[in-house]
Amino acid sequence: MKKIIMPQELEVWYLLPAIRKEFAMEMVKEGLSQKVTAEKLGVTEAAVSQYMKGKRGSDIEINRTIRKEIKKCVKKILNGECVIKEIQYICNQCKKKMILCKIHKKYGRVSNGCKVCLEL
Repeated sequence: MKKIIMPQELEVWYLLPAIRKEFAMEMVKEGLSQKVTAEKLGVTEAAVSQYMKGKRGSDIEINRTIRKEIKKCVKKILNGECVIKEIQYICNQCKKKMILCKIHKKYGRVSNGCKVCLEL
């Protein structure tokens, strides 16, 4: 039986770690060292190493649309844009495109008060 997970809990415990992992992987792919990537994301270098091995971060799958947006955000970060601003942008896209609700429905039991998730 799936447990009740509120949308905010899903975002903080599952979605943000998955997004951070995708950012780290893309940043390293774009040529940043794991050390610099870790500093920019505010995580340890060991965490980035684990992300690269697929051993850490959330198991939530980030869809292709959001991955494309993350690639654009990483390009902005490489040009000096703020990492937090770009991560917030991606979180907002997940909400705007109702991806958060789809993830919620897949990984947790929808609470009674979440009408958006119930309509999916």
